[in-house]
Amino acid sequence: MSETAKPKKHTVMLDHRARLIITGAEDVNGFNEEAISVKTTAGLLIVKGSNLHIDKLSLETGDLSVDGKIDSLQYIGSDNSQSRLRKLFR
Repeated sequence: MSETAKPKKHTVMLDHRARLIITGAEDVNGFNEEAISVKTTAGLLIVKGSNLHIDKLSLETGDLSVDGKIDSLQYIGSDNSQSRLRKLFR
C-alpha cells in the first residue's frame, strides 16, 4: 500500500516585528542581515529587515525561526523570482 505525501502546513507568526516563526519551510535559498529567502510549501517568501539571523532551522520538520527587526514579508511568484533573487543578494 503506498501513501501519498500530504503537503506540509504553512504558517507564519510574527511577534512584535522581532521574532518570526515559519512552518512549512522547505529550503533557505539565501540570507544575510537584511534579507532571507525561504522556499515554503506556499511559495517563495522574502523576509526583509535589519540584524536578521536564523535562530532555528529544521528542514526535516519545516520549522524556521528568525530574530531581528522585520520590516516586510513578501511572497514572490515563480515567473521572475530568480532575477529578483539575484538583485536581492548581490
